[in-house]
Amino acid sequence: MVHHSGSIQSFKQQKGMHNSISEILKEKTLKPTRRSLPCLAPSQTHPLNLNHFLSVPLSPSEAQPEAPRITHSISSSCSLLPPQPAEESKDRYVEESESRAYEPPANQSFLVQKHVTRARLEARSDSVQGKNRPKSSGLLLRDGKKRIDYILVYKKSSLQVEKRCTFEKNLRAEGMVLEKEPSLTNNDIMFVKIHAPWDTLCKYAEQMNIRMPFRKKCFFTDWKSKNIRSRFQLRCAQIKSWLPRNPMKLDKAALPDLQDTDCYTAPFTRARMHHFTINSRQSFFSNSTRSRIVHHVLQRTKYEDGKSKMGINRLLGNGTYEAAFPPHEGGYKSRHPIKTHGAQNHRHLLYERWARWGIWYKYQPLDLIRRYFGEKIGLYFAWLGWYTGMLIPAALVGLFVFLYGLFTMDSSQVSKEICDANTTIMCPMCEECEPWTLSDSCVYAKVTHLFDNGGTVFFAIFMAIWATVFLEFWKRRRAELTYDWDLIDWEEEEDELRPQFEAKYSRVERVNPISGKPEPFQPLTDKLSRLMVSVSGIFFMISLVLTAVFAVVVFRLIAMEKFASFDWEFVKKNWQFATSGTGVCINFVIIMSLNVVYEKVAYLLTNLEHPRTESEWENSFALKMFLFQFVNLNSSTFYIAFFLGRFAGRPGKYNKLFNRWRLEECHPSGCLIDLCLQMGVIMFFKQIWNNFMELGYPLLQNWWSRRKMKQGGGGGPNAETTATLPQWDKDWNLQPMNAHGLVDEYLEMVLQFGFTTIFVAAFPLAPLLALLNNIIEIRLDAYKFVTQWRRPMPARATDIGIWHGILEGIGVLAVITNAFVIAITSDYIPRFVYAFKYGPCVDKGYRNEKCLRGYMNSSLSVFEMGEAYNGSQGQTRFCRYRDYRAPPWSPAPYDFTLQFWHVLAARLAFIIVFEHLVYGIKSFIAYLIPDMPKGLCERMRREKYLMQELMYEAELTHLHKEKKKNGKRYHHEWP
Repeated sequence: MVHHSGSIQSFKQQKGMHNSISEILKEKTLKPTRRSLPCLAPSQTHPLNLNHFLSVPLSPSEAQPEAPRITHSISSSCSLLPPQPAEESKDRYVEESESRAYEPPANQSFLVQKHVTRARLEARSDSVQGKNRPKSSGLLLRDGKKRIDYILVYKKSSLQVEKRCTFEKNLRAEGMVLEKEPSLTNNDIMFVKIHAPWDTLCKYAEQMNIRMPFRKKCFFTDWKSKNIRSRFQLRCAQIKSWLPRNPMKLDKAALPDLQDTDCYTAPFTRARMHHFTINSRQSFFSNSTRSRIVHHVLQRTKYEDGKSKMGINRLLGNGTYEAAFPPHEGGYKSRHPIKTHGAQNHRHLLYERWARWGIWYKYQPLDLIRRYFGEKIGLYFAWLGWYTGMLIPAALVGLFVFLYGLFTMDSSQVSKEICDANTTIMCPMCEECEPWTLSDSCVYAKVTHLFDNGGTVFFAIFMAIWATVFLEFWKRRRAELTYDWDLIDWEEEEDELRPQFEAKYSRVERVNPISGKPEPFQPLTDKLSRLMVSVSGIFFMISLVLTAVFAVVVFRLIAMEKFASFDWEFVKKNWQFATSGTGVCINFVIIMSLNVVYEKVAYLLTNLEHPRTESEWENSFALKMFLFQFVNLNSSTFYIAFFLGRFAGRPGKYNKLFNRWRLEECHPSGCLIDLCLQMGVIMFFKQIWNNFMELGYPLLQNWWSRRKMKQGGGGGPNAETTATLPQWDKDWNLQPMNAHGLVDEYLEMVLQFGFTTIFVAAFPLAPLLALLNNIIEIRLDAYKFVTQWRRPMPARATDIGIWHGILEGIGVLAVITNAFVIAITSDYIPRFVYAFKYGPCVDKGYRNEKCLRGYMNSSLSVFEMGEAYNGSQGQTRFCRYRDYRAPPWSPAPYDFTLQFWHVLAARLAFIIVFEHLVYGIKSFIAYLIPDMPKGLCERMRREKYLMQELMYEAELTHLHKEKKKNGKRYHHEWP
């Protein structure tokens, strides 16, 4: 950039911009913005305990100049330690016995010979010194200085000694410091503590393009909006300061570690290390970044000769290691209150300000979640919190619609006519049933009115628009988070290949068009063949779901006859409720049973495809799981909504399944109440089951582990109480995170989103149930991540992945299903046609409940039962049934009437108008709401400019210093 300096200066003079970055920094109107990684300047508001756990002073060896490098050949045994005195042999936890039992041949092709610095030699000697070492708190190695970045766990009885020895030697060759420690609760368990030295961190941070805080600190905001503020804005700000504080906001004093100490970031490079803010080598790389770097090394370290023999995942799969995880930062509880003594560590802070039930109404500390668990988990909780907040208006509107139906239930004209129809004889609804009186279904009709009333159409349109607004505003929220968390440029980085993909296709290579390096390549024919097998498996599982639904339908037909002839009069009178209730419960059991099978099948099919990267694997697995569980969960609901009672036939000509069981028909009030019962039961019990499996099951497992430890199961003489165990032992006794990552968490919420939007016209209380569940879900997940699970590997992500596309697809499907539910399942269209075409208000130009007078009589047809029923009810041999057919005495008996065709035309017209209207509104709203706020776009462009200026001036300053130091002219072209 040196040769362009003249053009830059002329451009700044033309635009009236500052000639130096120092002039920009001197502006008084500048305001700090929240950026991703902190500059790591010492915070004066840190709790003392938190500083003690997170800030470790530099060792003297790091402060001194580097010693001459010593050439050291790595031996073939697991132990690289010098001979030890006999009296200290008890404290040396090295696999000397394994080394003697097996001496693997040294293979120089994959055991890389490297120079070993003095720091590494000191690390090895430090790890073998004896009892004079201070007792570690579980976060540091035995020397009390080096931080534990990762934990590997293996069994001494494992037969994979050679692979483990080779793997650990190669880790040391990559610069890692390893230290072994036996478990205090199980004599067969051994822990390998891994520490990444400074040089190794710098090397791989440069390879992984990790963005780190830049040397100069610069703040930026839109100074124009601050200088040119109107009096109205100033007055609004003054009034806002008088209002009481929002109780949902977290107190900044309670989160001292989240103070704004922000700065620009740039990809780390050792050549320009002087540009970055390095106050301390121990704290420059955060704990999550250190864990990510170590995990990157573990994934690419070989354990045997050959391209495919690498990666910790393969060693976990073949039993060489039992587990691999980064350690927690200490305990999550303290004897002293956090308000007076401060937080002991980030885990304790997360528990007190996020995972406790007492703060269920507070906003989530997303920055702290992201800093401890990584951006991927932070984005999940950000999305979950945003979804829960957006459910509040939907739940309120749905509650108002339900209350409207409740208050108008007694004044409904249709309900009045059904309750007063004491002389209307209805045809038998099953083979074993007797004719019954329409007034017997009075309660049924009133309950139906709660969900099928005038507010149904409005609420369906509102929820379709709500889904669009939710997704569009989430895009804006995501853009702000990716900016604050410094993920804007991360999207351009190339995803890493999966070790399984590299192992399968290592013989065929192709040059990557992005990196320009050769990499394994999957041929198109192989990819298509595997994809066809996977698609066939998906269709087979979907057909299995439909078979299960068919079995439930057959059960309902059988149960209908049994309950109608039941000896208990209460069951006999309410046989429809009994049939629907038992059918829903059995369907729920089948759904939860098949979900277990679907998960295993989806896992096998995804591995069969051999996705190229981890993100591709996760997206493929997530899509399969969604398809399986969505069809499994909603197939019976679709049957009740659109097929139940549509093909039952009419009296005298009923359709029968297998010529044995008569098909089920709808109640005179409609099938909507069956749909409500199906949705309510499945949604309620599924949420309870999911919450138990998410928290209750890990709690039981951890309780059982603690119980076995107290009883001395496997502990031996070294067994101690949980309070005195080191951190690695405590973490080992916790449950690992799900093997599928966040797929299960997202899947649960996305399926709930489908239940909330797809059939919301039939169940307006669905958003309210979802809101109550999500309030609990956030704290359950928080408690589970902080207290019950091992710390997951911090991963990065810029979005929720494939789930955003699935949510958009659900939003489109919701418009179609709600249009059909209103037009076909509910009685809204028949009532509408009657009021404007056949009712008493046809020529009066207005419509109210009185206009529906006579509606029930108009919607019921007449059937002649014959002489067998004559006089059985003491009145008539004719019965009524729900349909629009001609009476038996007409010239064309039992043919459809003109009213039937009017209702059918109105239903089709409503579907078309509703879909086009709602889609038009959704598209218009999506067009009006930009994906990124305008102010954010301006900040990003200006920050990019300031970043170039900062880098330019920093390089010039460095070159001037080099010139003065060397005493000669020094030319260097930037970049």
